[in-house]
Amino acid sequence: MATALSGLPCPPHFRFRRHASSPGDGRRVSGKGVPGGDARWVRSRAEGGGGRGSRGLTSASRPAPGHGAAMEGGGRPSLGQVILLGTSSVVTAILYSVYRQKAQVAQELKGARRIHLGEDLKSILSEAPGKCVPYAVIEGVVRSVKETLNSQFVDNCKGVIQRLTLQEHKMVWNRTTHLWNDCSKIIHQRTNSVPFELVPHEDGVDVAVRVLKPLDALDLGLETVYEKYHPLVQSFTDVIGHYISGERPKGIQETEEMLKVGAALTGVGELVLDNNAVRLQPPKQGMQYYLSSQDFDSLLQGQESSARLWKVLTLVFGFAACAALFFILWKQYLQRQERLRLKQMEEEFREHEAQLLSRAKPEDRESLKSACVVCLSNFKACVFLECGHVCSCAECYRALPEPKRCPICRQQITRVVPLYSS
Repeated sequence: MATALSGLPCPPHFRFRRHASSPGDGRRVSGKGVPGGDARWVRSRAEGGGGRGSRGLTSASRPAPGHGAAMEGGGRPSLGQVILLGTSSVVTAILYSVYRQKAQVAQELKGARRIHLGEDLKSILSEAPGKCVPYAVIEGVVRSVKETLNSQFVDNCKGVIQRLTLQEHKMVWNRTTHLWNDCSKIIHQRTNSVPFELVPHEDGVDVAVRVLKPLDALDLGLETVYEKYHPLVQSFTDVIGHYISGERPKGIQETEEMLKVGAALTGVGELVLDNNAVRLQPPKQGMQYYLSSQDFDSLLQGQESSARLWKVLTLVFGFAACAALFFILWKQYLQRQERLRLKQMEEEFREHEAQLLSRAKPEDRESLKSACVVCLSNFKACVFLECGHVCSCAECYRALPEPKRCPICRQQITRVVPLYSS
């Protein structure tokens, strides 16, 4: 039997170790190299293994608790990994949607037809299909049609669009960060407008473009002509009340913005010739309507810069989503490799067990079936309750990690009863 043991390669779970056997060891079997002999198979992990007590060595083929937990998980990703991947994917999708919108606006603006505001404007429109240019760029100077709007705070300041705003500034207590944060809120806003048109920069050119629905335009080129901040005077009682309520008013900011007569304006929209009158109106098919104080090149450059910014943000979060996905797949691959390794170890141990039992004598086989499933050296000497398994010696029971669990069924051991063979 000793020859059979020494001729077999050591299984991966176990390490081969020699012990100096004591002459008076009553548990030593009088075989050669079987439990209690000079050559012993010992578990390489202190946690112990599982198995079935009725099969002797076969019961030791179960993986250690750490490996068992990895296999019991089924290789599924954790909740944190799923949340990370889902969040980064959703943010990437939202950023990509915004980028597509910005890129489409920039592309449409880039494809708009630039028309010079001159004598040939009406002839160009009359030759166009339906006397209309669906998306055109026109640059000119603001001129009122009939009346103008006067500034309420600045003398001799006339315009065609006037916007008055009252904005409240206050400090709000953040219960999460425990800090006072600046906050502003518009408490009143009023916009007035009168009909106006765009005329050429050059004098002596008798052509004008009537601007319709100017308040529907984006980037409305208003100039701030008046701005004043009115701080709030507070008494001591008011301060105490504000600290209690979590809001501290700071003051009111009063602002007046106007589109002045004579200001340069760039209009982007639908240009239509109707009864010898040229109109600039909001375009159809969802394209953006612009009335900007910037020139067309600056306006286009700003839209392209905005699209590039959203593109960079999309790429950053897309890379984060790909990294999270790669991390999860890599963890899955490692867990799968671990399961395959444990399975291979189990099959190899069963092969060694079959060879060992086939070469052992009948009396040695009975001794092997009575061996501890953890160390395979000593005899089973204790009963685990409440599960009732008899599978371990006293030394291996004391070596089990806390909380102690049965190596076979993994149930927690509440009580242990010594087992004596007579």
